[in-house]
Amino acid sequence: MNTVPLIGICRHRLVSDGQGVTTLVAFHDCPLRCKYCLNMQCLQADGVWKQMSVQEIQDEVMVDNLYFQATGGGVTFGGGEPLLRSREIAVFCQLCPAEWHIYMETSLNVPLQAVEAVAPFIDHYYIDVKDMNPDIYHRYTSRDNRHVLENLSWLASHDYCQKVTIRLPYIPDYNTGEDREKSREVLMAMGFQDFDCFDYITPNHPCASVLSDHCTSEG
Repeated sequence: MNTVPLIGICRHRLVSDGQGVTTLVAFHDCPLRCKYCLNMQCLQADGVWKQMSVQEIQDEVMVDNLYFQATGGGVTFGGGEPLLRSREIAVFCQLCPAEWHIYMETSLNVPLQAVEAVAPFIDHYYIDVKDMNPDIYHRYTSRDNRHVLENLSWLASHDYCQKVTIRLPYIPDYNTGEDREKSREVLMAMGFQDFDCFDYITPNHPCASVLSDHCTSEG
C-alpha cells in the first residue's frame, strides 16, 4: 500500500479556507525555500507527522462527514506543496462523497501535469504567487516562477479564474506595495479578479504571522 508523508491533519476549521467546516490535509515537502516559511517542518526529514495511504486519509477525514454535509464544507489540501501529490489527491477526490467541497492551497510551482490531474475535482484554489516579478520571486523563494506563470495561464485559458483566489503578500525586504500592485495588474490582465492582500508582520521570525485583508479587483 503506497503512502504519502503528512505534516498534519487539522479538523474543524472555519472560514480560513473555503466555506463551512473544513479539514486541512497538509503534505510534507515543498519545491520552494521561502525566507519566511510558515511551515518549516515540511522541509525537514523529521518533520513528517505520519505516512498515510489515500484510503487512510479518507478514513481519517470521514469522521467529519456530517459537518461537511451540513455546512457545505469539505477538505483543503495544503502543506508544504500539495500538488507534489496530485495523483494521490485525484484518487482521493474520486473516492470521497460528491457533496464535499475540495480546496487547494498551493504555490502553483509544479509541472503543469500536476495541475491538470486535479483540475476536474477542485472547487477553489488559494494560490500564493509571492510576487509576479521573477527577480523578486527568485530572491525570496530561491526558485524561478516559470511553472507558476505557465499554470496561471493554463487556469485562465480553461475558464478557472472564478475558482481562484490569488494571495499577494507584502514581504518586507523583498517587495513593496508598488510591486504588489504591479503583480495584481498583471494578474487582472490574465482574468483573475479575487485577491487576498496581506502583510508579513513578523518578518524576522521563521514562523511569521500574517495580517490579512480580503480584497477584490475593485478594492
